[in-house]
Amino acid sequence: MRFPSLVATALVAPALLAAAPPVALSPDLASVQAHLRGVQTMTADFTQTDRNGRTLSGTLQLKKPGKVRFQYEKGVPLLVVGDGKALTMIDYSVKQVSRWPIGNTPLSLIVNPNMDIGRIARTVPSGSPDLILVAAQDPKHREYGSITVAFRRQGGAPGGLMLDGWTVLDAQNNRTTVRLTDQKFNGAIDESAFRWTDPRPQGRH
Repeated sequence: MRFPSLVATALVAPALLAAAPPVALSPDLASVQAHLRGVQTMTADFTQTDRNGRTLSGTLQLKKPGKVRFQYEKGVPLLVVGDGKALTMIDYSVKQVSRWPIGNTPLSLIVNPNMDIGRIARTVPSGSPDLILVAAQDPKHREYGSITVAFRRQGGAPGGLMLDGWTVLDAQNNRTTVRLTDQKFNGAIDESAFRWTDPRPQGRH
């Protein structure tokens, strides 16, 4: 069973976070910036749901700058790995590998410790004083879609916030949501987590 469109929509919408004009940080955006800069590593469980309600689950490992691994549940032949430079999606069922510069993906907001979020993001109403929603979209290329990242206020978490997940809306209004649970911050993660086995025949890549 293959889920490439689900993964690509949720993680690798190209050029979504291109720079927008600089803006002053609001108090909530300043808290988000403090959270992002206070997180050097993170592990979590995730669930990923597409517009049809189809859900995948797995585990997330993140290490800044630019390293991330989405390990999907048993039976899903997909792996997504960021090695610090590129984000790679591997579909083992068809021996296919796709790569994007990690700076051109929504995940750059989360894995780049030097990101100036005031240049690419704004807060939007959440309906709850305990929830901060941060929306990002390239104003010059709205056809690339948008991302909204959810942070929950929680004492003791970096910057006083917990990263709860994100929602990506593509140019066709297809919505994909990723939710995180059991988040743990700033523990040791071995570099081997960001390596992967290439399924393509030797000499063809």
